[in-house]
Amino acid sequence: MSVAEPRRIVLFRHAKADWPQVTDHERPLAERGRKDAAVAGRKLADAGVPFDLALCSTATRTRETWKLAVHELPHRPKTVYEERVYDASPGELITVLNETPDDVRSVILIGHNPGIRGLTEVLSGSAEGDARERMSRRGFPAAAFAVVSFDGSWKALEPGVATLLDYWAPSE
Repeated sequence: MSVAEPRRIVLFRHAKADWPQVTDHERPLAERGRKDAAVAGRKLADAGVPFDLALCSTATRTRETWKLAVHELPHRPKTVYEERVYDASPGELITVLNETPDDVRSVILIGHNPGIRGLTEVLSGSAEGDARERMSRRGFPAAAFAVVSFDGSWKALEPGVATLLDYWAPSE
């Protein structure tokens, strides 16, 4: 693959989590979260973007979200459970994405707020249609995702270089 071809990143916030007496890292999905994760997976499948790589936080709620969402996809990408995605800032998430091999065209990153929303805002120097307006209006609730695209190598990913192509939240 040429580095001149556009790359896509789907920034996917974990679905609604429960609050049992466990550490934050071990919080499981709530019943609503399990339903929303599957719906988000179907929306991702409908978008028709095949993922080459999934980078998922090691937290229980992100792993459960991804397990339910990926079941809805026609193709299961290679999945890497990455500790650095848990509780990461937008800058830390960019560092993780900068390490992606250039033969990978599309990545789905399953993580947490405020990092996922912040990364979407930081990367998106421009937007198509009403995606930015819908995201601003809705925020970035549990199980929401944004699709961004940029040109160049993964090492060149930095603030402002991407275009926000789409945004979806469970109530959309």
